[in-house]
Amino acid sequence: MTGAGAMARGVALQLLKYCPGFYLAGVSNRHVEGAVRLYREAGVSQVVSVDSRQQLNEAVARGQYCVMDDPGLLCACPHLDVIIEITGAVDFGAQVVMAAIEHGKHVVMMNAELDSTVGPILKTFADEAGVVLTNVDGDQPGVLMNLYRFVRGIGVNPVLCGNIKGLQDEYRTPTTQAAFAQRWKQSAPMVTSFADGTKVSFEQALVANATDMRVAQRGMFGPTVEHGQHVDEAGDWFPVDLLKHPTGIVDYVVGASPGPGVFILGTHDDPAQQHLLEMYKLGTGPLYTFYTPYHLCHFEVHNTIARAVLFDDAAIAPAFGPCVDVVATAKRDLRAGETLDGIGHYMTYGQCENSDLVYQERLLPMGLAEGCVLLCDIARDTTLSLDDVRLPTGRFVDNLREQQDSRFFASQEPA
Repeated sequence: MTGAGAMARGVALQLLKYCPGFYLAGVSNRHVEGAVRLYREAGVSQVVSVDSRQQLNEAVARGQYCVMDDPGLLCACPHLDVIIEITGAVDFGAQVVMAAIEHGKHVVMMNAELDSTVGPILKTFADEAGVVLTNVDGDQPGVLMNLYRFVRGIGVNPVLCGNIKGLQDEYRTPTTQAAFAQRWKQSAPMVTSFADGTKVSFEQALVANATDMRVAQRGMFGPTVEHGQHVDEAGDWFPVDLLKHPTGIVDYVVGASPGPGVFILGTHDDPAQQHLLEMYKLGTGPLYTFYTPYHLCHFEVHNTIARAVLFDDAAIAPAFGPCVDVVATAKRDLRAGETLDGIGHYMTYGQCENSDLVYQERLLPMGLAEGCVLLCDIARDTTLSLDDVRLPTGRFVDNLREQQDSRFFASQEPA
């Protein structure tokens, strides 16, 4: 596993204490003491610090638990089946995933930021290498994808895949979210990305890329409803004719129950089945609501690992290439010469947009925004374009993004 933050510690706790048959051989973190802490909190007191492939290979062969600051050691270790990438970093995470793929490892990502930015091209490389690239069961995109399979499997046509949020305020910052972050022992930028809508945008982009759905408008609709109003009524909340939308859409709702779950709106054309769906208390249609009332994140990651290794099966992956992207939008008035900060910080928030428009209009993907230098002033709530910024030099992820654009949009000319 790469990363030793709050979510990684939860995954380690689950794997090491509650999932017989799994061996978390090594954890890489830029600060090795964080990896040591991760193991200690999961009940493992004896760890080995390694700094070479030989050391790691010999320690893993003995069944020891290893910590290191170089993720490349894990990616190259011949004894390992899966790399879990859980840093939340886009450029660094992309390098780890590519190294794992090149060494024939399945990759489980808990990094929606990376997945939505260059997931389609990474999946192309994974397919060519004969390994599985997947995001996880348990987190909302994976829960939605499992529900989507169920709904399609009973003959219902999904027309909207929805996420249930408790809060949406694009102007939240690490300062406003500091107390909440401290209470739940999370990083302030992480919880800010939840509050300002960036995270739900990344998550819904993953669902779109796995289902061939789109968004009906930039930023999605995201209706706010009376607190506790049940998602059974969601068919009335979206100002679009879902019965006629050509691909179906991804979206979200704020304040609905059961939160923080997920839901799908679907249709059925057969009058006999419509009659039986009504008998089973799903209403008279034409939209039927299916939902999962929770998402349990790290509790289900072991299922994803098992699916990849035992069945060559992905929980959720960008099977249809880039369908929806997340674009950077100014959280405040920005000035030429400023350097953009990271996801969940003070300067930008992310919004979903259909990938063909992102390419045609040269919009700046949120996953590439950090470190960009502004070439002009940008007013608050304006979506940034690649022409508004100077990208950092030498980033691996920029090269991957260029390859992704070339592969999937070569026949289109940007505006």
